[in-house]
Amino acid sequence: MKNFFYILLMLTMPVAAQTIQTNIEHSVPDNRYVVHNDGTVTDTATGLMWKQCSEGQIWNDGTCNGTATTHNFETAHALASEANDGDYYDWRLPNVKELASLVAENRNDPAINLTIFPDTFSSYFWSSSPYGNDGASSWIVDFYGGVDGNDSRTNANYVRLVRAGE
Repeated sequence: MKNFFYILLMLTMPVAAQTIQTNIEHSVPDNRYVVHNDGTVTDTATGLMWKQCSEGQIWNDGTCNGTATTHNFETAHALASEANDGDYYDWRLPNVKELASLVAENRNDPAINLTIFPDTFSSYFWSSSPYGNDGASSWIVDFYGGVDGNDSRTNANYVRLVRAGE
């Protein structure tokens, strides 16, 4: 029932526009990415290939369609093992440093390059990195303001998948 009310609340909230701080250099400009026109991009700074859409969304006609879905940590790993976007079968959850490399330091709500990663929700995304010695928690990245944190692996967060570069 809690999830129902959360979804209802999210559907009734006004959509905020991304805030861009022009006095801070854009840390992830468009030209940092090679767009493959199949829903994937390669980050030339890290060599990683990313899915442009969050899990639950489908790449179509240059944008992400549908609604991003939240998953517990175990389900997020299962999604990665089943993904075959761009005809690649080696998708995985990013570690916390990889995921944090997508944070646009001059933007918030969401703190990501929306040209490259359209329709990204301003919320928490799972990383594969365990939180210290606590086997029950993992690091997350908050794409509202670009802050790292941790969460219990039983909680639900958004998922963006990555793979090694070409």
